[in-house]
Amino acid sequence: MQATETLSEGLKREFKVVVPATELESKLSSELAGLKDRVRINGFRPGKVPVAHLRRLYGQSLMAEVVQGAINDANRQIVEDNALRLAGEPKVTLPEDKEEIDAVIAAKGDLAFSVAVELLPTFELKSLEGLALEREVAEVPESEVDEAIARIARESRPFSEKDGAAEAGDRVLIDFVGSIDGTPFEGGSSQDIRVEIGSNSFIPGFEEQLIGASKDEERTIVTTFPENYQAEHLAGKEASFAVTVKAVEAPGETALDDEFAKGIGFDSLEALRNVIRGTIERDFQTQTRRKVKKELLDALDAQYDFELPPSLVDQEFAGVWQQVVSDLKQAGRTFEDEGTTEEASKADYRKIAERRVRLGLVLAEVGDRASVSVSDDEVTRGVVERARQFPGQEKAVWDYYNKNPQALAEIRAPIFEEKVVDHLLAQATVTDRTVTREELFADEDGEEAAPAPDAAKAAGDDAGA
Repeated sequence: MQATETLSEGLKREFKVVVPATELESKLSSELAGLKDRVRINGFRPGKVPVAHLRRLYGQSLMAEVVQGAINDANRQIVEDNALRLAGEPKVTLPEDKEEIDAVIAAKGDLAFSVAVELLPTFELKSLEGLALEREVAEVPESEVDEAIARIARESRPFSEKDGAAEAGDRVLIDFVGSIDGTPFEGGSSQDIRVEIGSNSFIPGFEEQLIGASKDEERTIVTTFPENYQAEHLAGKEASFAVTVKAVEAPGETALDDEFAKGIGFDSLEALRNVIRGTIERDFQTQTRRKVKKELLDALDAQYDFELPPSLVDQEFAGVWQQVVSDLKQAGRTFEDEGTTEEASKADYRKIAERRVRLGLVLAEVGDRASVSVSDDEVTRGVVERARQFPGQEKAVWDYYNKNPQALAEIRAPIFEEKVVDHLLAQATVTDRTVTREELFADEDGEEAAPAPDAAKAAGDDAGA
């Protein structure tokens, strides 16, 4: 086999590979000889089937395997001989001429094909000397704990049936039948449904029209489904609901004491407060981490400017753009509503994709130099955590990841990324600054650029991470 470089342009390389017919014939003969001792054919004793007969029966299928093996060997040899670090899988272009293909299958013609690859860029890591970062931290205000407990108390408060008309905050037990243009629609009818007026759990305009309703009353509620309603066949359409009120219930008061806490599974009110405070603190810490990580990534992004593998950028952009389009569709909005155009948005999001790929490659290189690795135990914990996000489907999720190496790599990549970020933060000068809750969670301009998983994975795999 001979591989000759035919293109060297930026991160692109192309090679012409020629596998002589004699080499193909040698490999095919070896396969047929091995098959001779294994195959069982009527009329022949084991091991006595003529090779010429085997060639007639299995020659084409075995040659297809020989050709695939030759392609795999060529790809491997190209990478090893040229010390290439690939950004993705090689792209193989096989001959299309039928006569040429037939000659190869018959081992009477050389196999000639091309291999195109994209390389990971090489770049020098910049020094972090003098890098100063500010980490925003915030104390959990007791008022936020109080508000959380109040919400729990509201959700668990008792209701009791009352006489008279329903008011805001009351709960109404109803049956209803929904129709559009006089025709009942699927999923538009239900019985014994409790609706808390003001909870905004029904489509807009429904709950408000229950104010003033009394037990045994029948009334018609007319409202319009939101434009971005999840059921597309109902989105934006006006619907009429024939409602029968079966009971009106008024909310009771809930005393915020130890008995209340015990009623929802805690030893005391203070124990409940501690759990809520701990949950909010974790949310604050997550936001602190997110912001200091963004500051770090912004600093790295300002330091590096190198050529990017087009395929990685295209892949990252495709994922970003799909999410953008999906979010707009779900919100029932257009690019014009956002004050832009599709073309301008694509340009902006391609820059975001480029940033993510660039940072992913930088983090992968940093992790390689620092010998950052992800253990099997860490990956297992990541899979367990992912499975917990799908109650009732834990085993299916577990099996999916353990049978799918690509999916497992998607668990490993963000773990690797966070460990590299920790390594970089340890080298920088990080100063804490106490801020308010509002400052900590204030919206920021620009994209929080998380590295592209595939970019980090490509370089991370090469680094043995």
